[in-house]
Amino acid sequence: MAKKSTWITPFKKQCFVTLGVSLNMAAHGLVMGFAAILLPQLRQPDSIIPIDDSSGSWIASILGFALVAGNFIVPTVMAKYGRRTANLCSLAPMIVGWFCIIMATNITTLLIARFLQGIAMGMSASLGPVLIGEYTSPKNRGAFLTTISLTIATGVLTVHTLGSYLAWQTAALVIAFIMFVDLLIVIYSPESPSWLADQGRYEDSEKVFRWLRGDGEDEELRRMIETSMVVRESKADANLSDSFSKRMRANMAYFAVTMRKKEFYKPIFIMIHIYTLGQWAGANILAAYTLDIFKHVIGSEANISLLIITLDAQRIISNSVAVYVIKKIKRRTMLFATVGINMFAFLATAAYTYAKAHDMISFDHPFIGIALIHIHMFSIATGTVPLPFIIAGEVFPLEYRSLAGGISVLFLSSNLFITVKTVPFLFNNFGIHGAYILYAVVVGYCVMIAWWFLPETKDRTLQEIEDEFRGRPLSPEELKSTQSLTSMKLHNADRRCSSPVV
Repeated sequence: MAKKSTWITPFKKQCFVTLGVSLNMAAHGLVMGFAAILLPQLRQPDSIIPIDDSSGSWIASILGFALVAGNFIVPTVMAKYGRRTANLCSLAPMIVGWFCIIMATNITTLLIARFLQGIAMGMSASLGPVLIGEYTSPKNRGAFLTTISLTIATGVLTVHTLGSYLAWQTAALVIAFIMFVDLLIVIYSPESPSWLADQGRYEDSEKVFRWLRGDGEDEELRRMIETSMVVRESKADANLSDSFSKRMRANMAYFAVTMRKKEFYKPIFIMIHIYTLGQWAGANILAAYTLDIFKHVIGSEANISLLIITLDAQRIISNSVAVYVIKKIKRRTMLFATVGINMFAFLATAAYTYAKAHDMISFDHPFIGIALIHIHMFSIATGTVPLPFIIAGEVFPLEYRSLAGGISVLFLSSNLFITVKTVPFLFNNFGIHGAYILYAVVVGYCVMIAWWFLPETKDRTLQEIEDEFRGRPLSPEELKSTQSLTSMKLHNADRRCSSPVV
């Protein structure tokens, strides 16, 4: 037993549970990248499912609609049944979706399959950062959260490589097997210690916390359990009455009070813009319309299949570098630097393609377009994909994590649908240069909001970040008064929660 404990360290246990979450998040890359291999094969004359531009764009973008459904489902499952259970529930529609694709013979079946996969993506998008944030130590949390983007990038490379050599049905079968392996890992992972504490299962919470973290983080464990005990006590006081009408009024009052809490609405406001930035920065566009972008920027003479695989490989390398760099550099510095590179890539590519289309350049070479696309991908892989998940795993307070995360991810899903669905329209009517200028404007606006409102979160505990949003630590007395909604002192508690705190 002693020998076993020397090599099965808390860090390795955190790696194991993070792998279960990250492989689920890798499905984002597998699903988005699958459109890039599916649509060209369906456009072939001998395809068993013929498509046009309209049906193809729906196959690629219907995920956005489904993500909304997943966003609504996951907060209840996370809060009531646990993070691990929610992770298992998100894998079920993903696996079923891949088997539907394998057996598909018409567009309707493909749309149903993609819708199921979108539901799973919507669930895991809210769940993944939260679960990793609760599983891992503050000093390693940034690196572990960066593995989300790394596995997404690996998923894109995997599916693009499979599509270069296999039919889309066979590629779907291979991916379904990967998802089944992930299911086994999640089954053998523990529940989140934060959720166990929130349910009053303090012994189980401490046991899992020490299994994951070891014995060096007692202060975080103590604060987590103490806060959970106060919240549970105040909620119990608020539920003394069995009257349905009184409980409804209490819940409405609770929501009204909660909406005015800085630690609730500030993270949501920030994450709305961070998620919007992440979608308009071009990750899903490059994953779903890789072939089209290479043809617009470089031309059809080059070996496009090789260039796509090379680009995906560069994304993985950049993501791997980001895992190391994110441990050294502050979140805000990383965000602004990588978004700056992203905007440069958008504007430079727009200028290059416009000048190329109007014969305004005296010298041209495919390497110029290849370099611009790789610079764009570098900015995505090191910043605009990993950072939204990292920040989402750190800014939401424990009490409102499910609700706040679900609200924020609605903007991820809606922007995913808008960006992917409108690519054919924008490219055909405004050219790639017009589309890229629009993307740069949206990204620029979002990063300005982040500049003003996003605090630094690196190497800070979740409780410290929550306290900064609030303006100060919340005392047990204040916590009880704001949570006891059926109390006669609700009006006074309401005034305290809405009063400004400097």
